[in-house]
Amino acid sequence: MTKFFFCLTLLVPFTLVHGQQSESKPIADQEEGWIQLFNGKDLTDWAPKFVGSDLGVNFRDTFQVKDGLLTVDYSKWDKFNGEFGHLYYRTPYSHYRLRSTYRFIGTQVKGGPGWANRNNGFMLHCQDPKTIGKTQDFPASVEVQLLGGFGKGDRGTLNICTPGTQLHWQGKLTKSHVINTGGPTFHGDQWVTVEIEVRGDKFKHLAEGKVVCQYDGVQLDDGTPLTKGYISIQAETAPIQFKSIELLPLKE
Repeated sequence: MTKFFFCLTLLVPFTLVHGQQSESKPIADQEEGWIQLFNGKDLTDWAPKFVGSDLGVNFRDTFQVKDGLLTVDYSKWDKFNGEFGHLYYRTPYSHYRLRSTYRFIGTQVKGGPGWANRNNGFMLHCQDPKTIGKTQDFPASVEVQLLGGFGKGDRGTLNICTPGTQLHWQGKLTKSHVINTGGPTFHGDQWVTVEIEVRGDKFKHLAEGKVVCQYDGVQLDDGTPLTKGYISIQAETAPIQFKSIELLPLKE
């Protein structure tokens, strides 16, 4: 994640049609008040942005809805040439719980980098997608990685990546681009449910109801506190499906 810039702008909805290991109790399930960000039918309220394309262009029909599942599909790709993509939800948020069930499917598109195999993620507190450059790889954001195992060994999900950002990990400011959180490994194409609690610059990750990590002090590389932004999912050369993406707003 090397090419990015950040424009500090008022975060307003855009309009497009179409840390450390903790043993604390998991977040309680409160069904009332949850917002379904993905409606199970189409990409209403979401907008794609791929490297080399304008905002709103769904390059090679990569983001699709198949059988009620939001799908990152590479069946129309011959080869990857750096066209990383993201799908942005229309509304910025600051305090919320994000819950999703996902699974990896199929094989990585030809030409994809090794680290991107069975790799996706939620990019949180993203910069306004209208400010993203045409050749910009990734938005300034905090990435909560969704990772799948390769059949053996450890490859824990819910690691952290920091394109254009930094944060306090285990009580100290770190500028590491990738932070291993010690999350569980899920091999195969099984469904996995994760949840992220966000309270301004404070984050908590959970996998299958168990807390994986907590951290705070999220900020831009220049030290500006990062407490609000857009939500996006990735297209990083690995096919994946989302059964649900839902959000529970929290009081500030």
